Amino acid sequence: MAYFPFFVDISGKKGLIAGGGRVALHKLQKLLPYGVKLTVVAPRFTEELLKTALENDICLISRAFEPGDIKGMGFVIAASDDQGTNAAIGALCREQGILVNVVDDKDAGSFIFPSLVKAGKLSIGISTEGASPGVAASLRSQIASLIPADMEEILAYLDSLRALAKAHIGDRDRRSAFLKEMAQTCMDHNMIFDAQETMQRLAGYMVDGQEECAGRAGSVLLVGAGCGRQDLVTVRGLRAIRRANILVYDDLIDTGLLDHTSESCEQIYVGKRSGKHSMQQDEINALLVKKAREGGLVVRLKGGDPYVFGRGMEELMALQAAGIRVEYIPGITSCIAVPAFAGIPVTHRGVSRSFHVITGYTATGERDKNLAAGPDFAQLARLEGTLVFLMGFAHLTQIAEELVFAGKKVSTPVAVIHGGFDSGVEIVRGTLADIAVKAAQACIKAPAVIVVGEVVALWS
Repeated sequence: MAYFPFFVDISGKKGLIAGGGRVALHKLQKLLPYGVKLTVVAPRFTEELLKTALENDICLISRAFEPGDIKGMGFVIAASDDQGTNAAIGALCREQGILVNVVDDKDAGSFIFPSLVKAGKLSIGISTEGASPGVAASLRSQIASLIPADMEEILAYLDSLRALAKAHIGDRDRRSAFLKEMAQTCMDHNMIFDAQETMQRLAGYMVDGQEECAGRAGSVLLVGAGCGRQDLVTVRGLRAIRRANILVYDDLIDTGLLDHTSESCEQIYVGKRSGKHSMQQDEINALLVKKAREGGLVVRLKGGDPYVFGRGMEELMALQAAGIRVEYIPGITSCIAVPAFAGIPVTHRGVSRSFHVITGYTATGERDKNLAAGPDFAQLARLEGTLVFLMGFAHLTQIAEELVFAGKKVSTPVAVIHGGFDSGVEIVRGTLADIAVKAAQACIKAPAVIVVGEVVALWS
């Protein structure tokens, strides 16, 4: 048998489900978004099926299936708990030319149920022709992760643009280019535009000639790569990486994320680590503006979260000043994730009701020569919550000494944690009195997160 994936309008059509159990409910739930008029016949129904039927105005017939039940039906689903009954329903429907699906017996039916992805007017059906429903379900999950959260609203908006474009853009090629750009922009940013912004974008395609349209700037997405392994990036962040025309990335990311870009994507490394800068910040800002003006989607991929000591706001402000559209996608930050990998929560009831994140960098991006002129250790020492130091590993000795000098108890628990891009986490525990010596003896590598507080002693 060879199954062709027709998309058929079943809104308002009559359909019958024979069965009142879990499988019948599953089939019913798949069909509900498509506006079909369903009848369900079975001697007994599960409570969930009864509830669903009541909420969705579905006709229930509480008895065993009878041959006359298929009269006038556009399709039938044989989903009872008895395989013999299902097979008999399948044979009866085929004799009368009625489409029938027989659960767990594709040869007894005339159509099969795909694994479905549904978001507004978007319908995606996946089928292995019954060879492996598990594969279809797995692919469905992967595809669903690529769809923007507001897909239903986006499609409704894009649908409304078709008539607007036809009324204002006479040239067919230019009209097609406008609709394509709007579709990609809405997908890239998971958003729609108000009437004013829509008309401004439309105006660029209403003028004579193509050169005006060719000069339209692209957009930038600031994306947090997460902390460490590539599977810690957000679903939305991964979607952006896969759609990027240009990827500008930092040092502290899992390079496995680069494999998710398209073959045509231009990849530009601008890493900064331990004082070794491949590019200064103002140069990175200028690069982002330049690449955005060339058109397409620029993804600025930053380790952890762009707004947690990642200078993401500086880049966003530079782009906005240049008139470039820019959006932000958060990432999992190391100040929470790295301690968690080592079994240390930054807060815990009865132990720490707050946590504070401190950096070893100044506002200009250079390491402090004198930490006493940087963080206010007197204030930090008075805090009752957890202290988390990022980018301060080179100053571990000074940090410990300054906290003790400012009044923190020398017995305060401290952990130094290095989390790599594999499954390993290196951790050294001690106190303010001995953590610097212990970290040196253990040869802990940078980058490392320093955690100061009683939460360190919760688990070891």
